[in-house]
Amino acid sequence: MITPYFLENFWGEKNNGFDVLYHNMKHGQISSKELTDFIRERSTIEEAYARSMTKLAKSAGNFSQLGTFAPVWDVFKSSTEKLASCHMELVRKLQELIKEVQKYVEEQAKAHKKTKEEVASTLEAVQNIQTTSQALQKSKEIYNAKTVEQERLRKEGATQRDVDKAGVKAKKATETYKSYVEKYATAKSEFEQKMAETAQKFQDIEESHILHMKEIIQSYSQSVDETHIQIGELHNEFVRNIENTSVESLIQKLAESKGTGKERPGPIEFEECNTAIATEGAKPRKRKPFGIPGRRKDKDTDSTESTEVEAANTANGAPPGYYGAIDIQNANVPQVDAEGFCIRPEVNENDAKENSFYSSSDSEDEDEPRKFHVEIKPVQPNNGTHQNRATIDELKASIGNIILSPSTSGQMRRNQSSDELAKPRVPTSYELNNDLLSLDPFSPTLAAGSSSSVSSSTVPVPNRPTTPLTAGALVPPPRPSSRPKLPTGKLTGINEIVRPFSPPKTSNASPPPSAPLARAESSSSLSSNASLSAGNTPTVGTSRGPSPVTLASQDALPIAVAFTESVNAYFKGADPTKCIVKITGDMTLSFPMGIIKVFTTNPSPAVLTFKLKNTSRLEQILPNQQLLYSDPSQSDSNSKDFWFNMQALTSYLRKASDQNPSASYYNVDILKYQVLSDGIHSTPLNLAVYWKCTPSTTDLRVDYRYNPDSMFSPWPLSNVQILVPVDGGVTNMQSLPNSIWNSEQNKCLWKLSDISEKSENEGAGSLRAKFELSNGPSNPSTLAVQFMSEGSTLSGVDMELQGAGYRLSLSKKRFATGRYMADC
Repeated sequence: MITPYFLENFWGEKNNGFDVLYHNMKHGQISSKELTDFIRERSTIEEAYARSMTKLAKSAGNFSQLGTFAPVWDVFKSSTEKLASCHMELVRKLQELIKEVQKYVEEQAKAHKKTKEEVASTLEAVQNIQTTSQALQKSKEIYNAKTVEQERLRKEGATQRDVDKAGVKAKKATETYKSYVEKYATAKSEFEQKMAETAQKFQDIEESHILHMKEIIQSYSQSVDETHIQIGELHNEFVRNIENTSVESLIQKLAESKGTGKERPGPIEFEECNTAIATEGAKPRKRKPFGIPGRRKDKDTDSTESTEVEAANTANGAPPGYYGAIDIQNANVPQVDAEGFCIRPEVNENDAKENSFYSSSDSEDEDEPRKFHVEIKPVQPNNGTHQNRATIDELKASIGNIILSPSTSGQMRRNQSSDELAKPRVPTSYELNNDLLSLDPFSPTLAAGSSSSVSSSTVPVPNRPTTPLTAGALVPPPRPSSRPKLPTGKLTGINEIVRPFSPPKTSNASPPPSAPLARAESSSSLSSNASLSAGNTPTVGTSRGPSPVTLASQDALPIAVAFTESVNAYFKGADPTKCIVKITGDMTLSFPMGIIKVFTTNPSPAVLTFKLKNTSRLEQILPNQQLLYSDPSQSDSNSKDFWFNMQALTSYLRKASDQNPSASYYNVDILKYQVLSDGIHSTPLNLAVYWKCTPSTTDLRVDYRYNPDSMFSPWPLSNVQILVPVDGGVTNMQSLPNSIWNSEQNKCLWKLSDISEKSENEGAGSLRAKFELSNGPSNPSTLAVQFMSEGSTLSGVDMELQGAGYRLSLSKKRFATGRYMADC
């Protein structure tokens, strides 16, 4: 049993003990929340350390696997991964402990609220005794003053009337003073009783609170202690593994894995030449392969000829036995007469003719004139087609590894007419980069993460020679001659529309001229005319020309980036505080086809590093963990550095290339993020809806206002459409401005032109409609709004490349609506 310290030490003249004890109880909640914050911060540190160790383990796995030291890196990698898992396990335990503390904080708040109700009577007793004490002190002062005044008048010889008047006042003050003394005695008794009970209650609450806090701290300490024990065991295991990895075992592994064989070269002995084989009689044998027809051998042939030929054959790479061995027993050795002359055998005339083409004796050369073997082959009917084809194949084989510069006039771009291409052109510095213009990272397929096949066709330039295009030099199909109208049925619901609107497509017959795109180092923004249709470009598809990377690996490689944001909002009546907003975004990088060859041929390409700017406006960032690294301990709150795992990036691009080898570029989803929202101030278009429903008619008004402050840089809203369902059997509709009524779906659709600060009333306006009903009244429904903006984002987030080896060739920014709705 703990000594009742609160009961003995919280009284005093001013009776403030209750107030001190109550506030001390409230401080317990603050302590609990601060302990939660401390454990959460420790968890964050442990998680950052675990991620850093995981990154270090991956680095150890990427180190050189050559040499005898390579197996040691496996020990480092395994130990580091286990260490990272230990810290992640500690993070998990701390997260569970945080949940327990938060649960305790909620229970503590409920207990304090209940205690406040229970001690309300004590608070009244405290206030009563404090009030009574003050009144008693004041009445005492009045009583003393009146008594002194009466005695002074009596001594000074004042009139009896004044003395009697002073006596009445003194008597009244005496009665008041006595009454407060009695009230104070009653209040004091009640206060002491209530305060004693309350002080003990407060002490019990504090004892329970401190005990619970100590249990939490003990759990925290136990989790950390268990982690340290595991780390110690891992360290001992690492030491044992290093000790077991002896020098002999490392050398043995290298010998077994990289060994070239255990057979040593055998001895070679000197062999004397066999003169019988080297004599002239060996000539009638069949001619060796690759021999020259019609050539006579000299009579005094070197005896080492056969050995030299055999060595030459071996040096030329011919397999053993390819040329055949000489059969000494069956060799045609000539018979010699007594004088040493050869006896010519009798041969058939036909055989002689057949054999004379390949070999002859000296006598034959003297008696017969030299014969020539002439063979005339007929002309092939295809006039050299096979030869030309073989020549082309040989050229392809010989120049397979040579990268050619792109042809600036090999094909027609989509936004050029044949007359424009017929004019002489001067190559500009942006011609190579212009191929990346075919990238449309805002296509619906990008959001869905799927790729679509795009048929490609090349348009030759009239009256000009063209160069055959490579496999990657494909051109997207031409745009349709006219843009079909958007069917009203497509707007039946918000959920169906993932990427709401596409920019208006221009006719292919007379395309508008587009200005050259400046280098994106200045983060160029594209208008809807300069960008491609959102539904016309796949995630992995073709571009308008060959891949822009037709350069050596030491040149700066072009990269394109796209930021796509989606704004979701729900407006409730005209109250701005009820507006719910959520803004999300995606960042996509586009790599040209040619960059894959640069990555694969270079064993260690330059690491692609970039800085994400204006991150202070972001609430959450989710990078692609398989491709990106980042340092969680960065101090700059307005930027964040990322760098690529080049091995994983190369593998990803190679896999994408294998799946679609004809693509000219490949889009890679890098990260997703959520933007900090400030309610209605974060919405590009503010809405307010008003309904007036009667049995016969329904009046509708929609007020809208363009909000440039929501955007990092104000940009017009295009393709604005507002869809309102109206029930009740609409028989007639009048609207201002004019709208479209779909009787099958009972929906009213407004299509507005671009809305910006330059619009009428600075982008503010109203939509009005009156509906005549046959089965009213109507029920107010939720209206849906869709719009998009090319060239800007709501967050203002941007990318800046760091280091050398890469350049930003194109930057696209866009935002559009997701679920954008309004109710009355």
